[in-house]
Formats: sequence, structure tokens, C-alpha cells
Amino acid sequence: MTATDTHRAIDAVWRIESARLIAGLTRMLRDVGLAEELAQDALVIALEQWPTSGVPDNPGAWLMTTAKHRAIDRLRRSKLLERKHVELMHELEAVQEHAVSEVEAALDDPIGDDLLRLMFIACHPVLSVEARVALTLRLLGGLTTEEIARAFLVPEPTIAQRIVRAKRSLAKAEVPFEVPRAEDLAARLSSVLGVIYLVFNEGYAATAGDDWMRPALCEEALRLGRVLVGLMPREPEVHGLLALMEIQASRARARVGAAGEPILLLEQNRARWDQLLIRRGLIALDHVEKLGGTDGPYALQAAIAACHARALTAEETDWPRIAALYAMLARVMPSPVVELNRAVAVSMASGPLAGLELVDALTDEPALANYHLLPTVRGDLLVKLDRVAEARPEFERAASLTQNARERELLLKRAKACTGG
Repeated sequence: MTATDTHRAIDAVWRIESARLIAGLTRMLRDVGLAEELAQDALVIALEQWPTSGVPDNPGAWLMTTAKHRAIDRLRRSKLLERKHVELMHELEAVQEHAVSEVEAALDDPIGDDLLRLMFIACHPVLSVEARVALTLRLLGGLTTEEIARAFLVPEPTIAQRIVRAKRSLAKAEVPFEVPRAEDLAARLSSVLGVIYLVFNEGYAATAGDDWMRPALCEEALRLGRVLVGLMPREPEVHGLLALMEIQASRARARVGAAGEPILLLEQNRARWDQLLIRRGLIALDHVEKLGGTDGPYALQAAIAACHARALTAEETDWPRIAALYAMLARVMPSPVVELNRAVAVSMASGPLAGLELVDALTDEPALANYHLLPTVRGDLLVKLDRVAEARPEFERAASLTQNARERELLLKRAKACTGG
């Protein structure tokens, strides 16, 4: 394995293991900022050693053991040992004796899930809603500040400041490492659901990089969603989010071509959709209906996804119902992105001109100024109206805005297809 291959492997391992690593360290250290710092230290050591020694058989356990050694060294040098952390020192040393098995058992326990505990900590009321989501995406999603900024449609420095301030606020408040009590749990649920879905979306359609999808992030979001359903089985929106993710994840195999190129929804081979995931999603949606929560934002999005899942072919899609569901969603959760999606549904139900009128009304929306899907949708509608000369600059602008290499290639290909009218 070359040094380049090793670095790629390290990057992949970090994407998969960083959240578990930070969560496990937070459980032991009770300090989110210190846990992330030690996890980063372990990553640096891996970058130094693995190109020579090779990638370990269990890289996640290697990173955890290395980070725990660093934690012990840090505590030995720290004045913390002179105060209240003598017991913690003994606990860490005891854990070392059976590190791998104990850590893996703790991290895989669906009841005492470290990742879920850390998620509720990051969504603590001491933080603003924006800070809760940004911090959790950074710690548990393994996303960069740039990726989070793109997900929020805000400048990168804003996200960086939110994350730094959030860590300081949690440390100052000495937030305990535990799942909140019932009376506090519901209050944090909205942020937790938002975080899980943003993590899923980053895996479903990566905002940057060379891959169209990051399946590991989708799988992690699904795992957390399923755990959350087990913890809060009477909350319809928890089932709604899970239904939405299960159904969307069912398309994963059909969304990427043999060469890694994106395949858009209406062009996908629906025989490749995972019927097991679709059934799981529809069962979760059925739970939403039984709990009387069909008007929640995740329940509505799941209902939209179900319309696609139930259509055997693209032509059979119930676009009028999807447009109506998006109209309901726009009332429940007003957003320019929702309006853009509604415009697509309206164009499919009532014609491209009707959709274009809605899209043109969004062109001055500040939140969409650098959102690549706005010119993408506009270009697509212009092509359907045989206005290809106008469509080409829209696709070129969209290509300049996206940070995903695969998506950029697709958009440039569509722009080239517009040449000559």
C-alpha cells in the first residue's frame, strides 16, 4: 500500500470512527473539547505511523487506545490530578486492562449509547439551536466546518465561531454526560432530529469531495434514528424521520452508476431500490399515522418519499399529491429550499412553466444566492421549455457553485448538451 493509499484509508477510518472515538472519550473525560482534541492527536499519530507500519486490523480500536494513552499522559501532567480527577485517573487505568472489548461493548450498547448521549449533550439548552446542530455535526457527523456551512447556507467562519463558543459553553456549564430526564428530553428532540437528518443528507448527497454519496454517514444516521425510536417510541416525528431516512436510503444502489456518476431520481432503475428498507420506512410511516402525527415536518417529507417508493415507474409518480404535500410542508416549515422543491413538484404536476414562475420568485432569496440547486432546477425547466440557450449558463453557474466533483461533472455535461440549441 502506497503512502497515498494509506492516507486515503486513514481519511476513511476517521470518517467512520471519529464520532465513536470522541463519544467514548467524552464519557471518560466529561469534557467535549478535550475529547475532540485527544481524538485529533490520535489521528496525527496515525498519519505519522500508519504509512510505515500499515493500517491496523482494527483501526478504530487503535485510535481509541492511542487517544486514551494521550488522555492518561495529559492527566498525569495536569493539575487536575491534584483536585477532583484522582478517581478518573484510576478509572482510565483500569479500563486500559481490557480496552478493546470494553470500549466496543460500550459503544455498541443500544441502551447506553455513547453517541446518543453525546448528541443530547451537544443539544443542551445552554446552547442556541444553531450551535447545537453545528456542534453535533462536527463531533458526531465528522463533518468539516465547510461542509456544515454548506448544509446551513451560511459563511464558514460563522460555523467555526458557533462550534468554538458551544464547546466553551458546555465546559463552563459542566454539562453531565447522560441522556436527559424525560421532562428535558422532549425539549431537545427537535435539534436532535435535525442533526440526525443533516448527517444523513451529507451521506446521501455529499456536499464536497470526489464521491456522490458517503454511505457510512447514511448508515450512522439510520443507526441513531433506530436507537432514538427505541428510546422514544411514542414520538411521531421520531418515527417520521426514520421513515424518511429508510425510504431515501433504499435508493442508494440506484443513485450511483458503475463509474461513480450520479443517477438522478427519475432516471434510476427502480428494480435496484432496496425493498426491505422501503417496507421498513412504510411501517415507520404507519406508526406516525397511528400516533396522530402526520402533519409534522418529517412525517410530511416521509409521505413525499413514500409517493416515490410506491410508484413502480417514474411515470406513475403521483405528482399532484407530492405538490400538495410540499405546500403543507411549506406552511409547517417555511424555507426557501422547501419552496424550491415545491416548484419542482408543481412543474411535474402542472407543467414546466408553472414551476419556472415559482423558481423565478426565489432568485432574489439571499439564502439561495450560492445554492447550486437553484440554477440547476432553473436550467432543467428551461430545457423542458426548449429554451436551451438560456439553460446553459444556469448549468454552468450551478457547476461553479457545487463542491462535489461528481455533481460538477454532471452539470457541465448538461451545459455542454445545450450547445447549439
